[in-house]
Amino acid sequence: MKMPKKYMTYCPHCKTHTEHEVEKVKKGRASTLTRIERQKARSFGIGNRGKFSKVPGGDKPTKKVHIRLRCLKCKKAMVKEGFRTQKFELIEE
Repeated sequence: MKMPKKYMTYCPHCKTHTEHEVEKVKKGRASTLTRIERQKARSFGIGNRGKFSKVPGGDKPTKKVHIRLRCLKCKKAMVKEGFRTQKFELIEE
């Protein structure tokens, strides 16, 4: 999917349609203090840790892409809900 790097859309902070800059959201480093990470650390040496278990049906054919829109007027950013696409590309227009 090809998407322009800048386009007009509604900004809830300015309460009007303004030009927004688009960027792909990258996954941040996971915190080691979350409950699930502490749980994994406790059960480190037990069993195979689910390495050989496959989910029925396998993996999804595509991954979700989340985009961050940054208003060029007030510089506030918002993340749009993820959508599925095989290839994501930002283009100049």
